[in-house]
Amino acid sequence: MIYLDNGATSFYKPPAVAAAVCRAMHRYANPGRGGYPAAMEAAREVFYCRELAASMFDCEPEQVVFTSNCTHGLNIAIHTLVKPGARVVISGFEHNAVTRPLYQRNAVVCVVGSQLFQPRQLLQELEQTLKAGVDAAVFTHVSNVFGYILPMEEIAALCRKYQVPLIVDAAQSAGMLPISLKKWDAAFIAMPGHKGLLGPQGTGILLCGMLPQPLLAGGTGTASQVQAMPEELPERLEAGTLNVPGISGLAAGMREVRQQGLSRILKKEKAAAAQCAHILQKFDFQVFCGEGQSGTVSFVPPMDCETMAQELARRGIAVRAGLHCAPLAHQSAGTLQTGTVRVSFGHDADFSQNLALEREIRRILKKSNKKIYETPLPS
Repeated sequence: MIYLDNGATSFYKPPAVAAAVCRAMHRYANPGRGGYPAAMEAAREVFYCRELAASMFDCEPEQVVFTSNCTHGLNIAIHTLVKPGARVVISGFEHNAVTRPLYQRNAVVCVVGSQLFQPRQLLQELEQTLKAGVDAAVFTHVSNVFGYILPMEEIAALCRKYQVPLIVDAAQSAGMLPISLKKWDAAFIAMPGHKGLLGPQGTGILLCGMLPQPLLAGGTGTASQVQAMPEELPERLEAGTLNVPGISGLAAGMREVRQQGLSRILKKEKAAAAQCAHILQKFDFQVFCGEGQSGTVSFVPPMDCETMAQELARRGIAVRAGLHCAPLAHQSAGTLQTGTVRVSFGHDADFSQNLALEREIRRILKKSNKKIYETPLPS
């Protein structure tokens, strides 16, 4: 299988990730619940992963909280900052992991920057909205549908200027773009462990720039006589038993990312996405591409998007079709009725994947009697 759905999860995982998960299940017990070797080894592994994340994302180890996924972290952040009826500013490209929790909080949502690959417009609209007054800002770092990289440093600077707390959804950027809790001075940054960080599914990280309100209450292995959740991080948010095998695998994935280097990964993904866009433009497709794009490209073929994705799947190429859990992004781009087919590259991106994609699309179009528009492929 040629896997081009890294926006959903990274696959295939580095062999070291599976080895770390297996080792944890054979060697580690419950961290913080005993002084015997298996429990102590587990605690050391968890803290090691916390230190590794802190060094990667420019924060202190205690500010690294382990979650079950990025959505879990975003819910904690929104639960903390957004009171019922609060005014919140977001981009036009947010995922349901942002919009649904805001809906649950009955927030008044102000949408800015709904044009693809237009960061200046986004910043102008954001400043106007911040001047008018909002209680919080929630922004994706990279659109999961279109690969549009939002100008997060400038967004963070404006939020600091107007003293508005910022939540960053780093679902598509962690493991590809630099992220800094200190530099951005964000209230929270949420990310999955299973996408660009190459860890197992069921893992995530929430970076906490402020004291959060817990979503869950329960045992932490500390202060057992006190019924309130601890004030200290990370225990305040880590009720119950941690996913130690997952955390161990996440540490292995982050080591792989560090070994490859963010700049190298980004360069490979961007180059593959640019080549993919050129190939797709050879056909009668609507292709979404532009400056400031990551390793993700969406397109609308002259047939149903789900049909195209199914035909590619039958030919051993994995992509995703539909609304990608981000109807707001599709509304912004004008594809809410059709959806798109999304091609999302990962750390293993190379041109051979694009050649296979082009070959199979050509066969699908020929089978369906769709016209193929031949244009030279740029070198």
